Amino acid sequence: MWTRRKLIKTWLWASLLSVVSHPLSICWAKAKQLLPKGFPKSKLLNMNPAEIDNRNLEVDPLNQFGTMGSADIAIDLKTYRLKLTGKVERPLSLTHDQILKYPSSTETVLLICPGFFSNNGRWTGVTLKSLLQEAQIKKEAQYIDVIGEDEKRARISIKELDQKKIFLAYRVNGETLPRKHGFPLRLVYEDAYGSDWVKYVKEIVVS
Repeated sequence: MWTRRKLIKTWLWASLLSVVSHPLSICWAKAKQLLPKGFPKSKLLNMNPAEIDNRNLEVDPLNQFGTMGSADIAIDLKTYRLKLTGKVERPLSLTHDQILKYPSSTETVLLICPGFFSNNGRWTGVTLKSLLQEAQIKKEAQYIDVIGEDEKRARISIKELDQKKIFLAYRVNGETLPRKHGFPLRLVYEDAYGSDWVKYVKEIVVS
């Protein structure tokens, strides 16, 4: 039979275990390998970006960036609109100029296409959180699908937006995002392989 004394004792033990073990499990899950400056790019090709701390790696010159998938889709900015639809109160349809007025983020994020190339770039773009706040996502929403002009897409948990560097880039290394790298917008997705870095982003669907 559960007595008041027994309940308090059990609660105290549970609290102690939570304080001791829970932070350790979080730290373990988030542990990444800190790579030194000058780490060989050839070794990056077969590494998992989610396991790499790239803070000491040099930023690669833009002319040395590799690319895969669609690389020559021409977007007319006069007619271009970024749409945000799905489980939102206020669907958005934004011109490129309107996108540039939103809060921006600049981060050095590593892209790896396993076996082919790695790009450690300094990316600047619009935060997905600011777009979602503007659209007023519904409480039951859990995911966003980022879709490109070539219909390539990546699904992202809304919770991840607070945990990783995830945004839509329109500049890289201080320059306007080149067409072959996804102009006018490319998804920057920390810890994900390059296959999920959607280029030529045209729509975000909340589900």
